[in-house]
This record gives sequence, C-alpha cells and structure tokens, in this order.
Amino acid sequence: MPSLDSFKSRRELDVNGKKYVYYSLPAASENGLGDVSKLPVSLKVLLENLLRNEDGTTVKAEDIKAFAAWLDDKGSANHEIAYRPARVLMQDFTGVPAVVDLAAMRDAAKMLGSEATAINPQVPVDLVIDHSVMVDYFSTPEAFDQNVAREYERNKERYEFLKWGQFAFENFRAVPPGTGICHQVNLEYLAKSVWTKNEDGVDIAYPDTCVGTDSHTTMVNALSVLGWGVGGIEAEAAMLGQPVSMLIPEVIGFKLSGSLPEGTTATDLVLTVVEMLRAKGVVGKFVEFFGPGLSNLSLEDEATIANMAPEYGATCGFFPVDAETLTYLDTTGREHDQIALVEAYTKAQGMFRTDLEPSFTDTLELDISTVRPSISGPKRPQDRIALDEAADSFAITLGKEFGEVDADAQKRAKVEGEEYSIGHGDVVIAAITSCTNTSNPSVLVAAGLVARKAIERGLQVQPWVKPSLAPGSQVVTDYLKKADLQKDLDALGFNLVGYGCTTCIGNSGPLPKKISDAIQSKNLVATSVLSGNRNFEGRINPDVRANYLASPPLVVAYALAGSMNVDITRDPIGYDDDNEPVYLKDIWPSSKEIAETVRSCVTAQMFEKRYGDVFKGDEHWQAVEVSGSDTYSWPESTYVANPPYFEGMTMTPEAPGDVINARIMGLFGGSITTDHISPAGNIKADSPAGRYLAEKGVPVTEFNSYGARRGNHDVMMRGTFANIRIKNQMLPGTEGGVTKHFPSGEQMDIYDACMRYKEENVPLVVFAGELYGTGSSRDWAAKGTLLLGVRAVCASSFERIHRSNLIGMGVLPLQMPEGQGWADLGMTGDEIVTIENVANITPRGNIAVNIKFADGTEKTVEALIRIDTENELEYFRNGGILHYVLRNLAET
Repeated sequence: MPSLDSFKSRRELDVNGKKYVYYSLPAASENGLGDVSKLPVSLKVLLENLLRNEDGTTVKAEDIKAFAAWLDDKGSANHEIAYRPARVLMQDFTGVPAVVDLAAMRDAAKMLGSEATAINPQVPVDLVIDHSVMVDYFSTPEAFDQNVAREYERNKERYEFLKWGQFAFENFRAVPPGTGICHQVNLEYLAKSVWTKNEDGVDIAYPDTCVGTDSHTTMVNALSVLGWGVGGIEAEAAMLGQPVSMLIPEVIGFKLSGSLPEGTTATDLVLTVVEMLRAKGVVGKFVEFFGPGLSNLSLEDEATIANMAPEYGATCGFFPVDAETLTYLDTTGREHDQIALVEAYTKAQGMFRTDLEPSFTDTLELDISTVRPSISGPKRPQDRIALDEAADSFAITLGKEFGEVDADAQKRAKVEGEEYSIGHGDVVIAAITSCTNTSNPSVLVAAGLVARKAIERGLQVQPWVKPSLAPGSQVVTDYLKKADLQKDLDALGFNLVGYGCTTCIGNSGPLPKKISDAIQSKNLVATSVLSGNRNFEGRINPDVRANYLASPPLVVAYALAGSMNVDITRDPIGYDDDNEPVYLKDIWPSSKEIAETVRSCVTAQMFEKRYGDVFKGDEHWQAVEVSGSDTYSWPESTYVANPPYFEGMTMTPEAPGDVINARIMGLFGGSITTDHISPAGNIKADSPAGRYLAEKGVPVTEFNSYGARRGNHDVMMRGTFANIRIKNQMLPGTEGGVTKHFPSGEQMDIYDACMRYKEENVPLVVFAGELYGTGSSRDWAAKGTLLLGVRAVCASSFERIHRSNLIGMGVLPLQMPEGQGWADLGMTGDEIVTIENVANITPRGNIAVNIKFADGTEKTVEALIRIDTENELEYFRNGGILHYVLRNLAET
C-alpha cells in the first residue's frame, strides 16, 4: 500500500539508466518537515521507514514530525513509533519456534476453510542453521566430518522440520548447517545496504534493515544495515508484516580518530570500546560511530565493533556508508549495479558519511592509536585487562573470586596416564570461534602467521589444551588455504571443527575425561581463552571457571603458553629445540605482513563460489528427507510439536471474556526478569519437563537444553516460571518454581498447580512489583504464561517489550496504581480475583480489579490497562498477534 506521503517526499532516482522510486528526506524537509540534515544517520533510516510506511493509523504525520523535534530534545521526548524492518534474520535455536508457529497457522488456516498456502512470511526471512554444531572431536583432520555427523544425529527431527519449511514457505530461506554463522553469512552475502522491492510494477529503493532472533544481529550495522536482536514474538510480528513498536532512541555519537598501533588488532579495539561504552551507560540507546578514524579501519574491523553492541549494552552500533562500504561490497562479490545503487541512494538521502558531524544526544571519543593489546574476563566482556597485566590480574582473581591463596594457589593435579600435571590458571580450551572475530581476515590471518612462526621455532600447543577452529564462513577456509596457513594451524591442533557458533555459546564439547577428572580432583580454576563475545560464568564449559576473550592470534599464543599465569608479554611463551626461550614478539607478525597476506589471499571469486549455491547444502542436508506437503505432518517428537494456540478458533473473533473468580498463580516482587519467567539452561530430571521427557522414553543423557527444545510447547510450558532463583511470595522463604494451590493449600510445582486449575476451569492471574519482565526479550516468557492459563498480569510497572509480548499472546497487562500493589493491599495469595467488562476496554483506560480476601472482605482497585495503542487492542481482541494475522491472511 503506497504511503500517504504527507510531506510529498516520493521521488525518482536514476542509477546507470535504471529508475527507482524512493522517499526523499531532503524533499520531506522542504515540504513541511523541517531541516533534518543533522540527524544521526541511524535515525535518518528510521525516518525514511516512517515516510515510506505512513498509513494514518500505525504511522501518522505527527510520528514523522517527532524526528524533527528530536533535534531539539536529543531523544528525551520518548515518542513511540511503529517501525517495519525490511527483513528478518534467524538462527536455528531461536528460529525454530517461529517456524513452528507458521506451520501451526497453516493447519489453522485449513481449519478455517482457507488455503494453507495463504500463510507465508510477508517480508523476506533467512534462517541460518549455525547453533547446533558442538566440538566433540578436535585436533584431527577428521574432526570436521565427525562433528557434522554427530550434529545430524542429535538434530534429525529439527532439521527435517526446517528443511520442510525451506520448501513449503514463500519468502523463507534456510541456510543449511555447515555454511557459517548467521551474522557472518548476513554480512558476506544476505545484506545489501540498500534494499529494493517491486510494487505495482515500480522498483522502490530503501535502506536495508532487519531484526534478528540473535542479539549479535548488530554485526551487520557495519554495512549500514540498521538491525538488532529481538525476541521471538517481535520477530514473528515483523515476519508477518506487523510493525515493531519502539521509542525513538537517544543516539550516542562515538568519535574515532587515529589508527591502530603496531602489535594491536581489531579485537583489542573492540574490547576497549566495550569497556568505554559500558562505563558510559548506553543501554537502550543507539550508538553511531563517526570521525576521521573510520578511514583507517576496514569494514571487517567495524563489523567486529558492531557485533559486540550487546556487550556494550546498546541497541545497535551503527556505521554510515562510506567508500570502505563500497569496497567491501565489491570484495565480497556483490553485483556492480547494487553497489552503484548503494552509493547513489545514500548520497541522495544524506546518509553517506561526510565530515559533517551529526547532532547526537551525547558523545565520547577514542584515539585509536592509544589502544593496547588486551584480553577480557574472567566472566564479563566489559572487564578489559591490558595484556601486560593479565597474569597479575589472574592471580588477584584467583584469590578474590575463588578464594585460592598462598599454597592453595600453587596446587596441581596429576593427569592420569600422562607425565604432566595441571594447576590453577592452566588453559584447557583455546578456541578460535564466534562471529565477532572469524569475520575479520586480518585477525584470522594473524593467527595463522603466529602458528607458522611458532612451528618454525619448534613450539607446540601444551598437551592439556583443547584447541579448535570454528570459522564463521567457508570463505575463511578458502583464504587460509590459499595463504598456506591452514596447514600451520592444523600442525598446532587448530583443525577445522565446524562452521558455526561453538565455544562462544557453550558448545565447546566435553574436555578429555582425564583432564576433566584432574580439574575436579583438586577443584582447580581452569581457564579458557576464546575469540568470542561472551564469557559469562558457566557459559563456556562446566569444568572451566574463568574465561577470557582474546583475538585469534592471542588464542594461539595462550595455547602455546598453556597458562594464564604466564605473562606472555615478558615471559618465554615456550622453548625451541635448542632450549632457547621464544617470546611472543618473536612469533608476532607485523601489521604490514598481515595486510599483505590478506590482500594476496582474499578474493571476490571466493565469495561468489561459496555463496553461489548456498541453500543447496552438503550431502548430509541433501539426504534429509521431507515431504512436499503444504502443511507439516507432525511426528511424535519431543523437539517439535504443534502448539495449541489456535484450537477452537473461528474467523470472527469472540469478544474477550471476563476473568471471573480467578486464583493467583504467583505473587512476585520487583524486577522479575524474563530469565526468571522463561525456560532456560539444562533440563533437570526432577523437574516437570524432566519428568515429561522421561515418560516419553528420553534418557537423561539426551534431555538436551530448553534452548534446543524451543519448538516443543509441552517441554517449554513446563519450564515457564521454573527458574531455581525465582521467589513466589505466596511461599515466603522459598526459591524456585513453586506455588500454593487453593483451596487445598497444597504446595506444588507451578506447572502442576496450573494444570490442576485448568482441570477445575479456574482462570489464573499473576501479581508482581516494578519492572515486571525486564531483561532480554524472550518469547517463551509470554507464550508459557498463556499456556499455563494466566489471563492477566497485574504489576506495578512493566518492561516495555515484555508488556507488548503479553498482548501479542492475548494476556492482559494491568498496571496497579501507586501505593496499591499487592503488598500494599495485604495480599497473601489466597485471594479470589475478578476483572469484568474486558470486552469494552480502551487503550490506556481503567478497569476494576476486584479482590476478595479469605475473610470475605473485598477491595476494588482501578488498574491502568497497559494496552497502549489501537493496534495493540486489535491484537488483544483477536486473542493475540498470530490470531490477528491469521484471520487477515486467511481472508485474502
């Protein structure tokens, strides 16, 4: 549907004889919007989005005018907008539930008498299968093939489902396993910087934008693609053509000057940036990079910085288009007409980087020449440590964090059957992994050169180290082989283990048993060094308690040294065949050597070849058999199941029913996060989910994680509100997912109580304090709430996105008046709650919540209905966003 175009911005752009329609920001400025030339480029992208999608309902003229007003208040106005990204990016863990919902909608469409094929994504969706490979095998030429085979054994049911989706849905593509990490595939192939679509015979050009079901979607910001990670429900909404609700953000400008000094890498730069921005405080804000220093960075360097936006807390870390962008598009094999369009479009829109400094909410500055070699850890990405202070820092950490001092700090454990022992600080995992660094040829080549020089000096990786190389795309293998560096990495045990997220997301695989036993025998603080973006406590490996982020060449160096106790800037990193000491400086390549090698080994032809038939997959993927049916034949599976969201649905929505004589599922305090609510981590045998899997014949060793089973609602609803640290104040002094059933007064698991209430036809409500649903957006925090039978959540305040997700699942969010929270009212959980007149609610109206106490007294509270817009009200009246979209698509 064409834009209302209140500001008469529709124009034509001629690029090498081909004509495109676009919505011009300068034209809008001339026609009543006012001067927006000094807006940050990231906000210009949002502004164009609203100009193009103005419909008078979700996007109004006043929403567009709010961008001009932003220049006066620098983002303090808190204006909410409806943003429509051009496309959606998914990885397999978080993408499976979205495809499950699409498949379920097809079944429902048939039930409603429509064609199943009416249900398709309304914008392009790419799902990259990258989160399932684990490092079970390593340091052998066969490791890659063995890990791939094991991956397919573990994930057969999920892969059959995803491959069916690949052929069943329009506007949906699945990139098979073994191709690369979604963010690197996005950067190297999927992203276009400027997107186009044909509408009524007219080619429309607009900025490439995306949302992704992974927080590191921000990596593509380096290509000037505005994108960030969202929860599953927001991604599904975008996928189905619905707007993403957001506030026009504050934008922090980060000025870069100078260039990297000799001996440093892009990883050292990004760890410094993370530290600075965390100290600044940029949560919920955009960060946009500018300044002369950008001219001294490659686009891959910028991608390294953009990738770690979640680690510095920003929504995105944006880089405007410049000459380097065009060079990168050419180097990675993009078509010349596309590159010409990117240049012409961004210059016409004032989005091409110039010396003009935009107007930011606030700024900070870094002279890149002051960056020092660094690592980060032992458990937070923002805790940067200068490399020459790393050994001393670990000694302090050993005592302060782990209580190991004096003689305890020196204890060692003999490794069974070996002539060596291990102690605190020994590096047992050295992993070149993660989208952050494996997208950057300079640091991958540097790692290969360090390996080559180490071998020339007769060095080897220490025998207790588990090394691995998991590149973000197959192109990495091509250029490492062309530079003859893969053989050097192989010689040190850094053989290819897979293409995908491995160690960084906890898929490091088990340590050799003898190493694990030695660590456990003395309760050692073993360490890992990885080129990733996350090192949270317990994330990397259960045997490893201290984890450090580092550049790929430093990963190799620490594998050689074998311990964090070695000061690799001063101490020998090893000894040659003549027992002469070898220092890091002896094997560290110069910047010139790295640059020359990169220039000689990275070619556009590599990208063109690897991505030429990228959706075909290898022989394993081709051997996955699926039917060609329009609807999915749901097998008996504990990984993928048809959810019950659409049972009994009709084409005409029934008015939302009142909540009569509801029981309280939980009374919670303030800052209950989505991590508290949503299922996460390993599935315990004595949990409701564990008991369910056992009943299905699944052995405990194959329980896997909630993350791997996100496509099965029976598992996930059993894990909702089951966090071991959640505190239900109906049972003061207890922790974990328990509640009290009434009127019996029996204490039981929340899931079991909810199912009992469901059998008794008793609706449920939840009461909570301030900032309910804070933290990362997690779709199962809302989906699980609905499936447990909760009709309304009454909280003192809500986190914005979780509030929206509750509405998206048909759960009513109500905000209690100040001073009338559940604790103020003297509630204990045995009350009966009634909420009437639900069918007649209006956005941000009031509704009476009647609370009947056990002694027969009653109190009525006028709660604020936190359905904030007419669009949200339509979702709620339909029973949720999926129902709303399903009805609309089934009618057409």
